[in-house]
Formats: sequence, C-alpha cells, structure tokens
Amino acid sequence: MAEMIRAEGLEKRYGEVRALAGLDLAVPEGTVLGLLGPNGAGKTTAVRIIATLLKPDGGRAEVAGVDVVGDPDGVRRRIGLSGQYAAVDEHLTGFENLEMVGRLYGLGRAKARERARELLERFSLADAGDRPSKTYSGGMRRRLDLAGALVASPPVLILDEPTTGLDPRSRLEMWDVIRELVGAGSTLLLTTQYLEEADRLADDIVVIDHGRAIARGTADDLKAQVGGERIEAVLRERGDAERARAILAEVAMGGAEVQTDDTGRTLTAAVDDGVPALRRVLDAFEGSSIALLDVGLRRPTLDDVFLSLTGAVTDEKEAGR
Repeated sequence: MAEMIRAEGLEKRYGEVRALAGLDLAVPEGTVLGLLGPNGAGKTTAVRIIATLLKPDGGRAEVAGVDVVGDPDGVRRRIGLSGQYAAVDEHLTGFENLEMVGRLYGLGRAKARERARELLERFSLADAGDRPSKTYSGGMRRRLDLAGALVASPPVLILDEPTTGLDPRSRLEMWDVIRELVGAGSTLLLTTQYLEEADRLADDIVVIDHGRAIARGTADDLKAQVGGERIEAVLRERGDAERARAILAEVAMGGAEVQTDDTGRTLTAAVDDGVPALRRVLDAFEGSSIALLDVGLRRPTLDDVFLSLTGAVTDEKEAGR
C-alpha cells in the first residue's frame, strides 16, 4: 500500500526545549495510525508540522507524496484536520458552519450547500442543522467539527484527540463515525489520550516520549512486549494477602514478583501458560480458606505498555479520568 503520510527525522525546538528529536512516522493508505505519548511528548507538535501549521527545524514530511514545506497549499488540499477543540462558529447554525467551510474551499454556493446537507445527514445532525451551534451538546459539536474536516472529501484525516471531553456515549458515537470513515477508504492519523481508543481504532500504534518514537506496532505487538497473560485475584480480606501471594508465586512466570495494588486486596501475577496456570491457582484457592471476590485471566492493557515504556501514567489518568 502507498504511504499517505510519511515523516522522516522530524525535529522541532522551542527555545531550549526539544519537542521533536528525530521522529519517523509512516501511515499506509486506508489505515489508522495511533500516536500515543505522555504530556509534552511531542504529539501535537508532530500533528501541526504534518498539517503545515508549523515548519520543522529538521527532517521532512509528506502527505500523499506532497512535501509539507515545499508545497503547503497542496498538502492542505489533501487533508482534513480536527483539533482538540471543536472549531465551530457558535453564532452560525450547523448548516451555515459547513456551508461556510465549503465556500472557503471554493466549492461554489450550490455545491457547498449540497455538501453541507449531505454531511449533516451523515453525522446525524440533520434535525439540528438549522439551529445555532451554541445550542449543541459537546458530542454534537465534535461531530460538526469532524464534518467540517470532510467538506472537501480529503483522502487524509488528522484527528488530534477528537474525543477529549466527551461523555462515554458521545465517545462511542465518535468511534463509530471514525470507523465508518476508515471503512470508506480514508487514511487517518489519530492522537489520543485514551488508550482504549487507540486499542479499538488503530491498525498500528507509535508511542513517543521526549520527541522520539520509543515503540511501534499493533496493539497486540505492544502488549506482548510487557509479557503475556496475568492472573488477577481480588481478595475479600486484606489479611489474606500474604497467603494469596504465596499461591500466585507458585505459578508466576520465571519467578516474577507478584504485584499488589494500593488497596492491598488485588494481586497480579504474570504467567506464561495461561489457562493451565489459572486452573492450578483455582485449585489452590479452593483448598485454602481464602475468600475471593474475583479471580481471572487478564491480558496486558495498553496502560501496562505505557507504564512499562515511559514509566509514566497516561494523560487520562493524570487528568483523573
């Protein structure tokens, strides 16, 4: 597949701060690349360079074969950009917002109006299309903003944290919209602070920290880097923790340490034989007097990957989400 976005050795400084330190990215046509990283990792700087809003201090980037520095207008004709905050004029109706974008793209009045109605229908906003957008909910504004990025039918979409601030239902609705776009052939660069979002939407993931890519691969590839499956046991009584720890230590992979959470009642052990190890643990707990609230086999999450690679919590956890 052709690469619709390609970045090689991107560098960017803000005074003494090195925001990007030789970042490489590649997004094949019709795929989603998830760009993850802690606060200050360089995600938004990379997006702004690829979207021609910033010039790199070093390296190069192309969108659909067009250089972002050499022909920024050509790049802008090929991309749709949705930033962290919905860029809509709250005094205009949803229809007027989209019509305005179409006119700015030079579609002409009739075509711009036709495209506006089409997108309002596609994003389930037709009933609200003639209302001022200031009356829209947060989820509706985000859908309107994304619709605006699609007015000119660009082959490449750049979404910078598109579901930030949305409630869970609105986030799920946005995920459905994004899946539909990719299913129709769009190529997507997605930055997100929600690891579940990258897990569900991205074909490949690049984790960046201090302006560099420190890991890349599918969600399953990255999870494999931090080990295989885990047995997690939740105790009814904290006082049983030491005996439970001894049971789990018998099946822990390579003598790995059994982890205990802050409550002292949830214990986790990495295992390399999955279901057989779980059976042995269940038999051992059944023969003891330890009361369990829950026990099961868990796969590593992208949170585990993030902690392992960066030593930091994710943005969403820092924000208390």
